[in-house]
Amino acid sequence: MAFTHRLASEADLPALKALMTRAIESLQSEFLSPAQIRASHGTMGLDSQLIADRTYFVIEEGGVPAGCGGWSWRATLFGGDASVIAREPRALDPGAEPAKIRAMYTEPAFARRGVGRRVMELCEQAAREAGFQRVELMATLAGAALYRTCGYRVVEELDSPPVDGVTVPLLRMEKAL
Repeated sequence: MAFTHRLASEADLPALKALMTRAIESLQSEFLSPAQIRASHGTMGLDSQLIADRTYFVIEEGGVPAGCGGWSWRATLFGGDASVIAREPRALDPGAEPAKIRAMYTEPAFARRGVGRRVMELCEQAAREAGFQRVELMATLAGAALYRTCGYRVVEELDSPPVDGVTVPLLRMEKAL
């Protein structure tokens, strides 16, 4: 079966949140401690503004969600509705600032089948069409290999804000379009 894609809607929120939980719990386990995985739920997740902005994609196979991710013309780099990170709704200047790639998740059963790469292609194409010349993202250690393969380079290594005293290692990465 071939993958299809569409823009996410509010009706997708329960299924996407469940997919994200499974992805964090499963795909991060090779890179993070159990405490860091728990803390990830407080720093990652879906920012529903992406759905409202119509910049968030769902990848499906036979109607089953295989992954999701989006891009943003807003200043927030990462963090979801339930995260400890403050979101910044300010519109970006496409000529001077990079678009943001946000909330990339793959259903564990679909990992390493091209889902993430397809989301990246969709997001980069949409950002380019909106006039952006660069994109940036905040990568988890589990996602960094995909982003490197897609041409991103690390510009900063940092830790997430603490959740219950625990931080998660992150990589800010960027790419010229």
